[in-house]
Amino acid sequence: MKIDKKIIKELSDYLNEFNLTELEYTEKDTKIKVSKNNVSISNQSSPISNNINSSQNIPNTTINKKSGIELTSPIIGTAYHAPEPGAKKFVEIGKKIKKGDTVMIVEAMKTMNHVPSTAEGVVKEICVEDGQPVEFGQTIIILE
Repeated sequence: MKIDKKIIKELSDYLNEFNLTELEYTEKDTKIKVSKNNVSISNQSSPISNNINSSQNIPNTTINKKSGIELTSPIIGTAYHAPEPGAKKFVEIGKKIKKGDTVMIVEAMKTMNHVPSTAEGVVKEICVEDGQPVEFGQTIIILE
C-alpha cells in the first residue's frame, strides 16, 4: 500500500486551521487518524469467511510537532490536575518544576497514581484536560 503524504499533510493542516485535537479519515480499507500527539495509519481487511479473519497493520508513525521536553503518561487512565476537586493544581503554565515533582495524577482501576516529572524545567504546555482519559506514552506536559 502506498501512503499518500498529501492527505496526511492536508489533515494535519486542518488540525491547526480548525483548532482540532484529532481527525480521522476513512476510505475503503484505509483509515488515517491524525492527532496533535501522533499520526497513525492502519490497513484492515474485512473477514473473508466466518472462519477466517485477516488483518494487516502498518506500524504507527509519529510526527512530533512540539518542541521541548515531553512528559508522558506512564499508564492508561484518567488524568487529574489536582489531588482533589477544587484543590490547587500540581502545575500551571510558566511554573518551574524539579525532577521528581508530581505533575499530575492518573487514576487507573480506582488507584490514584502520582506522575513524577522525569526532568527539570518550566511548564510550557499542559496537553491534557482535567478528567481526560490518557494512554500509555501520551504526552501530558511539555517543558522548556
